[in-house]
Amino acid sequence: MKEFPCQLYLISPLDVGGDFPVQLEAALSAGPVAAFQFRVKELDQHEAATLAEPLQAICAAHDVAFIVNDSVALARRLKADGVHMGQGDGDVREARELLGRDAQIGVTCHNSRHLAMEAAEAGADYVAFGAFFPTATKTVEHVAELDTLQKWSFVTEVPCVAIGGITSDNAKPLIDAGADFIAVSSAVWNHPQGPAEAVKAFNALLA
Repeated sequence: MKEFPCQLYLISPLDVGGDFPVQLEAALSAGPVAAFQFRVKELDQHEAATLAEPLQAICAAHDVAFIVNDSVALARRLKADGVHMGQGDGDVREARELLGRDAQIGVTCHNSRHLAMEAAEAGADYVAFGAFFPTATKTVEHVAELDTLQKWSFVTEVPCVAIGGITSDNAKPLIDAGADFIAVSSAVWNHPQGPAEAVKAFNALLA
């Protein structure tokens, strides 16, 4: 049995310029969010850091962990709360050495409990399984099954994140299967009533 209820983990859209800080403020003001992942692609580190700073400040004000996607170097530069690593983004032990023992390190493990065990043994703080549903955010190469979440939560205390195409309409089976966090992006930022309403809808499910 899980000690803690499932929590919300927000992932940024690829474009975090313009009025995105306003959207983030609205989302984090609407209800509990455990973490926010800063996920931008093909920007140099200086440009990424400039975009990250106001978002990091908003997260800090709401006591939301600020996690950098892919780049240990950027996470270190920003003194972020952690980093989320894909299978090709380097070694968890090296990341721990660079970021320190308090950093939250997460690893994408697709649908593989074997990869998740390896990540956990290397010292990852959480593992992510997905994609559970079709997603507009990235090309789905790996489809994950509910069974993976269920078995993982039976055999280990290491938290798991469910990711990929999750909406407030399809999230309940993932929560029931033992996900510690549900990671959402488009369902929040593209919500017809805005991100605050989306966060409220997810938190109603999680309560």
